[in-house]
Amino acid sequence: MKKLLFLLWICGFTVAAQPYQVGKTTISLFDTSRNRTIPTEVFYPADSNGTNVPLTMATSGTFPILSFGHGFVMGFDAYENFWETLVPQGYIIAFPKTEGSFSPSHTNFAKDLAFVIEAMNLLNTDVNSLFYTRVSSKNAVMGHSMGGGCALLAIQYSTQINHIITFAAAETNPTAIGAAATITIPSLTIAGQNDCVSAPSSNQIPIYEALTSSCKNYLEITGGSHCQMATSNFLCSFGEATCSPSATISREEQHETIFSYVNLWLDYYLKENCVSGQLFETLKTDDQVNETASNCELCEALSVSTKPLTTVFTISPNPFQDEIKILSKNQNSFVYEMYDVTGKKVIDGQGSTTVKFSSASLLTGIYYLKITQEGKFKTFKVIKN
Repeated sequence: MKKLLFLLWICGFTVAAQPYQVGKTTISLFDTSRNRTIPTEVFYPADSNGTNVPLTMATSGTFPILSFGHGFVMGFDAYENFWETLVPQGYIIAFPKTEGSFSPSHTNFAKDLAFVIEAMNLLNTDVNSLFYTRVSSKNAVMGHSMGGGCALLAIQYSTQINHIITFAAAETNPTAIGAAATITIPSLTIAGQNDCVSAPSSNQIPIYEALTSSCKNYLEITGGSHCQMATSNFLCSFGEATCSPSATISREEQHETIFSYVNLWLDYYLKENCVSGQLFETLKTDDQVNETASNCELCEALSVSTKPLTTVFTISPNPFQDEIKILSKNQNSFVYEMYDVTGKKVIDGQGSTTVKFSSASLLTGIYYLKITQEGKFKTFKVIKN
């Protein structure tokens, strides 16, 4: 692993406006094989905020499913940061509300997480369902703390799960570390350096190292804690207060770091956006604050076939305000594309030698400027103040 020192959030961060509002519904999924009812809270893209409102009509397309496991004695309402960030970008998030007691069954919870994926896929074919024809075959099982460990256990219970992300995953019974050794699907493991509840050294690092995924990534957030993965939760904070070290960054800073990686990773894998994969690699390479590790490169085929541009272009000013300039050291034409942190293209154009364009319409935050010339490309991280 390499230690990086990247000041990720130099200025105030504001995500560009997203196209969807957040709909919410509560459904009861029944697993006949276990004679078990799984009450599930589902958040989905809609044209207006509300309960049981229709899915958005802005598109007739499908949306990937994220099955999310809660932490020990925590409920779905502790993860508002996830549905408020990801649903507007076109994801359906389902939270099974089982195993919330002080004596949870990790096996049952893992099976519930897996069943939610399969049940939502079935609702895609149910003409009477709110989700009829709107569920993508792309999905991910996710979870925090106990839910992260159970997400790892869940993979063995369904062949329909095709991606996994864990947040401060905790060891479970049966062992999540042992289950990780059988997992080959793409994975993203996120840890907090100052997690005193499920420390990276005894939980997330062994999990990451055990994974046999053909493409796996690890992010350890410097100064991040266990409970700050979620929104404020009394029971989680009460337990965390009994141990040390504590967080040295704010909850907002930790969330910003989480979603800067998660947004691009999900967009690459679940929406097949190769540019987001390239932006993920740029973010990881330039990150000088947090610790990362990987056994792969997202969108590797494209990056291998084109040698990146090195010293041809100069971008100024950076940080910028209402205008930004690209200066080329040769006379050849080039194409430029600017993306926000979710992988959404916000500006594009072409030119040669020198191009100056307005960025007045952009919100304050971090962007990625990709320049392509004669089949080669380079991506620059730029910041708008």
